[in-house]
Amino acid sequence: MSHRPTRRGLLRAAGLAGAAGLAGCSGRILGSDGGDPEASAGSAASGPPTRETPLYQPWDRETLREATVSGGPGKDGIPSVDDPQFAPAGEVPVADDDVVFGYAGEEDVKAYPQDVLVWHEITNDTLDGRPVAVSYCPLTGTAMGFDRGDTTFGVSGKLVNNNLVMYDRATDSRWPQILATAVDGPREGDQLREFRLTWTTWGRWRDAHPDTLVMTEDTGYAKRYGSDPYGNYNPTSGYYGGGRTLFPTLDEGWTETLDEPKRVVIGARTADRAVAFDKPALRERGLLETDGGGSDDDGFLAAYDPGLDTGWVYRRDGASVTAGEEPGRFVVDGEPYRAGDLPLERVYAFDAMWHAWGGFYPETAYVA
Repeated sequence: MSHRPTRRGLLRAAGLAGAAGLAGCSGRILGSDGGDPEASAGSAASGPPTRETPLYQPWDRETLREATVSGGPGKDGIPSVDDPQFAPAGEVPVADDDVVFGYAGEEDVKAYPQDVLVWHEITNDTLDGRPVAVSYCPLTGTAMGFDRGDTTFGVSGKLVNNNLVMYDRATDSRWPQILATAVDGPREGDQLREFRLTWTTWGRWRDAHPDTLVMTEDTGYAKRYGSDPYGNYNPTSGYYGGGRTLFPTLDEGWTETLDEPKRVVIGARTADRAVAFDKPALRERGLLETDGGGSDDDGFLAAYDPGLDTGWVYRRDGASVTAGEEPGRFVVDGEPYRAGDLPLERVYAFDAMWHAWGGFYPETAYVA
C-alpha cells in the first residue's frame, strides 16, 4: 500500500522531531525579547489597511472556514521574523541559482532568500518607509507582499487549499495568503493591499540590482538554513518536483485543464475574473495573451523578462503588442519597450503552483 506523504512526515524526514517540526523546536536565541507575540501589537492597533478596490473572490467565507485544516505546527509554531537583518550582496554567501524573492522600490532594493523564508513563511519588514509583511508558502509556491499597517503578521498553523493562513496580531483575523482576504475574525471580508515580489534566482537578481541588500540568517532563531525539508528548486526535487498535494484542494476541476499539480503559472486577478499564464509556455513564446472573458479592451497579456525569469501582466486596453527582435523586448503601438516597462496598466501577478491557483479560482482562464 502506498502512503501519501504528510507535512509532519516531511519535517521528521528533515531531522526535526515532534509537532514543532518546521515550527522551530529549537527556540529563539540572540535578540529575543522573550515576550508574547500576541501582546506585541498592542490592544489599540487596528490592523492592516484595507485595499480600495475589491479582488475577485469566488468562494464564500463559510466554505473557506470549513475547508481550513491544521498544517501540523500550531499557531506561531512556524515563527515569523519580526526583526530581519540585511547585508550587502557581496557579504552574504548565497549561491547564484538559489531562489530569492526580490523587491525593487523607490528607495529599497532587497532580496529574501527562499531557503531562509521556508523556515519562517513570514517576515515583518519596512520597505520604502512603509510597514510590510513578506510571505512565502512552500506548499503552493507563492511569495506575496502585503501592507501591514500598525500590526505584524504571524503564521496561524492552519492551511486552506494547501495555502498558508496568516493572522494579524492586532485582531487575530485569519487571512489565506493567496486570497489576501480575511475569512474569519473581526476583519472578516476585508482585503489586503498587495505589492509585487519577483520570484527569481540570486544570480539574476544581483546582476539586475547590484546594489541590493539580502536578508541574512541572523533571524534570532537557530534553524538549519541552507536545507529545505520539502525538497530543492535547483534542481527541482522532492515536494517541488511534482506529484500530489499534501492536503485536499478546494476544487479539483483544474485537473481537467492540466493534471500537473506543481506546474508553475503566473496568476493575476481583478475585481471580476482570474487568469493563469503558464510559465514554461511564457518562457518559450515570450508573449501570451487572453481576452480575459470580456471585450478586446478587457484582455490581459503576459510579457516575459528573461533577465529575471519572470513575467509581467498587463491589461491590453486595445493596444497592439508584439514581441520584439530581442528576447524581453516588445513593441507597443509601434514603440519598443522592455518587458517590465510596457506603457499599459500593470496587473498585480505572482508565481503559483497550478493546483493552488486552480483550487482557489476554478473559473480561471488558463493561457499556454
